[in-house]
Amino acid sequence: MAKRLFDLIVSLVALLLLSPLLLLVALAIRVDSGGPVFFRQERIGRHGRPFRIHKFRTMVADAPERGPAVTVGRDERITRLGHLLRHYRLDELPQLIDVLKGDMSLVGPRPEVPRYVAHYPEPLRAQVLAVRPGITDPASLEHLDEAALLAAADDPEREYVEVILPNKLKRQAAYAARATLASDLAVLLRTVRLLISR
Repeated sequence: MAKRLFDLIVSLVALLLLSPLLLLVALAIRVDSGGPVFFRQERIGRHGRPFRIHKFRTMVADAPERGPAVTVGRDERITRLGHLLRHYRLDELPQLIDVLKGDMSLVGPRPEVPRYVAHYPEPLRAQVLAVRPGITDPASLEHLDEAALLAAADDPEREYVEVILPNKLKRQAAYAARATLASDLAVLLRTVRLLISR
């Protein structure tokens, strides 16, 4: 209950304080590449329930038809503004809406698309999906340059499924097993420090 209350208060305050920035980014996306401002995609949430995540669109509108589900290096589908938004993780800010709705938490395992959740082994699947997915978590902080790592692989999608995803799942399961409000605060502070350092 305390975690949910914390999520509600922080996400609401953050949306209010960041509203000028959010509007500016939305306008910049329309000017830079036209098309929709938001990218919405089905992800798997708590207890395996699907939901549609909100992100600022950083790729061309028809990106899903033009390449793989994973983003590799300087993916040509990413727009000029999209590179900047991704670098500073500004594309993730609309997920504060998902936190308010209850689909996500500020801190929790990053939600995956169904095709990758199908690769989750038991009991890691049960552990990771026992909590709300989050905007940030220890595993995602350790993989900030995931796209660059995949760019060096011969088969990026296979590298993701067989190497990166298992590593992330272990960290996510460890988080889910012992998460507290204090540990969430520590992850949020670490996230802010890392993004400022970029």
